[in-house]
This record gives sequence, C-alpha cells and structure tokens, in this order.
Amino acid sequence: MAQRNIVQFHAESWDGRMLGCQKIHPAMAKATPNIDRLATEGTLFRNAYCTNPICCPSRANMLAGAYTHKCESWGNFKGLEQGMWTYHRGLCETYDVLLLGKYMDHLTGGHSVMNRVADFIEPLNTARHPVMNADPAQEFSVAPGDEREFHRGDWETCARAIEFIRSRKAGDQPFFITLNPGLVHPAFRTNQFWLDQIPEALVDAPRMDESRHPVDEYQKRSKAWRQGLDEATVRQIRRIYFAMCAEADAIVGDIMSALQESGLTDETVVIVSSDHGELALDHHQQYYKMSLFEGSARVPLIMKGPGIRPQQCIETPVSLIDIAPTICDLAGIERRKSFDGESLLPLACGETRQSRGWALASYSGVTSNTMSWMLRKGDYKLIVHEGYSSCLFDLRNDPGELNNLIDLEPETAAELLAIIDGEVDRKATLDLWHDWRRHNFA
Repeated sequence: MAQRNIVQFHAESWDGRMLGCQKIHPAMAKATPNIDRLATEGTLFRNAYCTNPICCPSRANMLAGAYTHKCESWGNFKGLEQGMWTYHRGLCETYDVLLLGKYMDHLTGGHSVMNRVADFIEPLNTARHPVMNADPAQEFSVAPGDEREFHRGDWETCARAIEFIRSRKAGDQPFFITLNPGLVHPAFRTNQFWLDQIPEALVDAPRMDESRHPVDEYQKRSKAWRQGLDEATVRQIRRIYFAMCAEADAIVGDIMSALQESGLTDETVVIVSSDHGELALDHHQQYYKMSLFEGSARVPLIMKGPGIRPQQCIETPVSLIDIAPTICDLAGIERRKSFDGESLLPLACGETRQSRGWALASYSGVTSNTMSWMLRKGDYKLIVHEGYSSCLFDLRNDPGELNNLIDLEPETAAELLAIIDGEVDRKATLDLWHDWRRHNFA
C-alpha cells in the first residue's frame, strides 16, 4: 500500500462498548454520530482490547509493538526508556509528524510520582490507608450552560490539529497526527449541554458482582470510592461519563470535517482508539480502569480510509499490540522483528478473515495485589490471577461477567491458558516484576 496520511485519535479511558455503532448500550445509541459514521464508512473492530489497562504501559506497548513482559512496562511509573523505538520516532524519517496531547505518557517517570510510590507502599497496609482515597478523579459535577467546547484543553488541541490540516499544500510529505485528548478520563465532569445528549431514562445501574474474589476485593478497597453507591449516584456518574464520550465524539467530527474541507479525506487513514476503558461503576461498581473486566480492558477501534473496506465489522478479538505493525504497513516502514502483534490491514482491507484470533493483556500496577493475565478468544475470556483462583466468562451469554465458569468448563479454561503459557513464561515474568519492585523500593 502506498503511503497515506494517518490521523490517530487515541482517547483516554474509553470503554470500547460505549459507542452507538456497537449497539450495546441504549443510552449511547445517538451519542457518537461521528465515530458511528466512521464505522459505517470503514471497519469496526468490535472486540478490541488494550494490552494493559492503565495509561503508561498501554501506550508503551502500543507504540513499541511489544507486550509488558517484553518491554517491562510494569505500571504507570515504569514505561519505555528514553530513546527506545516507537512508531512516532520511526515515522519521522518519511512523515511530517504532529504529536498532540498526552503523547509522552509512555515513558518511565512521565506519568506521576504517586504511581511510583503507590506501587511500593500499597501492599504494606492498604486496609488502613487506601491508595486512591483522596483521588480527585472521583469527583463528579455538571456545570450549567450550553457551551459545546466544555473541556477547553482538548478543544484547543483539536484546533491545533485542524490548523495543521488546513496548512497542507500539494507536494508536502504525508503527515501523521496523533491526537491524545484528556477525554474521557475522570474526574467525571460535563455541562448541561452534553448531559442533555444522554437520555436519563436509558442510563443503567449495573448489577453488583457478589463473587467477592480476593483480587477484586483488594482493588475495591485500594480505590476507596467515596461518593456512594446508591442507585441515583451510580446512574449520574454513568450519565456524565457517557456525556464526556459524546463531547469527545464531537472533536472527532471536527477533525473529519477539516479533512473533508481540505480535500484530504481520500488520502488519509483515520484510526480511532483508546488506551484502555473506564469501569464507570460497572462490574463490582468500581471506577477507573486497572482491571481486566470488559469495561476496563475493552477499547474502541475503528479504521477508515483508502483501501479499507466500508461497512465491515470484524468480530475476531484484536489488540492495541497490532497498531504498530499496522501503522508500519500504512507508512511503508519495515516491520520490526520485536513486534508481538500483527498488522490489521489484511482484515481491514477485506483481504482475509484469518488472524491470530485472540487478545492478550496483563496487569500488575497500582491497586493490584498480584500480577494478572487475560486471554479473550471467541466468546470466552480467561482471567488468571497469580496466587489466586482464575475466572472464566462466556461473554456471549454473560456480558456482565458475573458467572464464573472456571469449575464448570475446565477444558475451555485449559485451552485459553495454554495460549497464555505459549506466549509468556509467567513465573519468570512474575520474578522479574518482583525484582524490579524490590530494587526500586530500595
């Protein structure tokens, strides 16, 4: 494929189920018209996953094309080191590259000191001193007014991207823009204009998970949600989150309009993605990410552009680990031998229906008391918690992940575990992670 312009809108904390085109949540049916249009004009990857459900390692894995256990992106403090290859860097040789928003949030030390400290002190006494108990991300509010550009910083970033698009002239090098907004990351804040886009009657209060798995109980205690779990509060939080998604969708719409007005639509591949999801008081009524449940690990993934088949929906699980080889193929850059993923272009262009067929993720960061692994294949998802019991879910029949089938379908669990164990030496990785924590704590 010849070089094309590439625009990647890489959101924060967007649960990949929360799009109108997914036809999963009725409150979102009309909330994301611009992304839904992209999905119609291009390809929707219905079951896309992050590789690590927290910001820094997710972006590190995506940009390097390497899983956490390969590049040692253990948490929000430990990502890639300065100078390591990313597709941002690789594109600079042949592309005009514009990086906007949180584009540095993949480097060690680039996120926050709190995450470094929390990874070490948390296991010592989380019952008395929850890590996130004063986190401002728990705040929620609805401002009055009908201002469309409510999250001003993200709209300013959008304006910079539009200015760049409009400045392009015939004969210029192809360009790559990555837009990394703060939306839709908590705190949960919106205004009345965007809240009104979400029908209140269609917002749900998800069922509570009564399993009380020790890993989930530890995470609940660590996150220390302080705003209450009464039905009215849960529905309000979720409605605000959906409204934030609607505002982010409007930014995508303005970018697409700028490409159209500049005559660049037919020369540009657009990718919509997110670093991870947001539980938004789903499953176990937790907020934030840091979990391998669907609300946290599932991400949006839509591709639209020249050569990409329109009105196509890919059901097979894919992953952000596949973004680096995909962008290398789009840009005519040789794929690196270190890549763990595969290019999605053959699927997106309708050249094949064959693929790896599964998505792998891990988590070992803040609010976790162990290292955990996730493998999604077909309708099933296996979650393995080192030192604790595993969980197996049939997502077709149990999308809320409330019925653990680990003791009822051992053959299915064994099949998925064999794939994980074929990809990673879990014991060696666990030892490596423990050694890193001890060294840095010292």
